[in-house]
Amino acid sequence: MIELADVDETSPYPKQLLEETGPVVLVNTIVAPDGKMAEVLAAWTEDSAYFKRQPGFISAQMHKGVGGSRALMNIAVWESAGHLHAALTSPEFGDAAERYPDGTVALPHLYERLAVPGVCVA
Repeated sequence: MIELADVDETSPYPKQLLEETGPVVLVNTIVAPDGKMAEVLAAWTEDSAYFKRQPGFISAQMHKGVGGSRALMNIAVWESAGHLHAALTSPEFGDAAERYPDGTVALPHLYERLAVPGVCVA
């Protein structure tokens, strides 16, 4: 089963999901237990197939750490935190956490795009 941890304890993920927002970027770092990378990716693939069918889903991309790292990073874009929250709490999503091997840790966090003058636009 997957265990959730907070990137920033002052803004826990469950609280972020209740925010009224525009588009959000979910950055979810997942650490696979030793020797269980294939199982974690299989569970994530199954979850992603579900999310792709949900209202508000825009895109997802998985990244893998280099140098033998057990870390994965999913970057998913949603129309709002509310859309993601609805997808996560749907009975259809069920017990998705149970699909992951014991010892899997996820650190999900929501972000909004930020304009930085001279560097990037929102």
